[in-house]
Amino acid sequence: RVKGKELVVPICYGTCAYWLGKKADEYHSHKWTVYLRGAEHEDLSHCIEKVVFNLHPSFKEPVRVLEKPPYEVTETGWGEFEIGVTVHFASDAGEKPLELSAPLKLYLEDTEKGKAESKAAKKPVVKEKYEEIVFHEPREEFAKRIEGH
Repeated sequence: RVKGKELVVPICYGTCAYWLGKKADEYHSHKWTVYLRGAEHEDLSHCIEKVVFNLHPSFKEPVRVLEKPPYEVTETGWGEFEIGVTVHFASDAGEKPLELSAPLKLYLEDTEKGKAESKAAKKPVVKEKYEEIVFHEPREEFAKRIEGH
C-alpha cells in the first residue's frame, strides 16, 4: 500500500422516472432507471469490477449484476422503494464492496397528486446523489491505474 496517499473517485448515482401517461396500466404507470456513473459521465470500469442493483423483491429478477458500463437498470412499475446499490471494486484494489441506497421517486414533491402527475408527464423526476469514494493508502498497482486514467 502507498503510505500517506489518498485517491478520490467522484460518482453520481440515483434514479430518473417518467410518468407514462393516462393510457398506462396501473402496474406500469412509470418507466424508471437506476444508475451509477462517474460524476462527469466518465468511465469507471478501471476501478469498478461490477455493480449490483437490488430491486424490490416483487420484480422477476430483483438482483441485477452489471459487469461493465453503463451501470444502469431500466424498468417499469407503479411504486416507490429503496434500491440497494453495491459497488464491487477491481480485485487489485483490495477494498470491501461499497453499499449505497438509491430511493426511487416517481412523483414530484407536491400536495396534489394529479398536479404532480401532470408535471411529471412533462419532465422526469430525478433523485440523484453525488459522492466521493476515497481510497486511503491504496495498493500501488491500483493507484497507478486510477491516476493514469
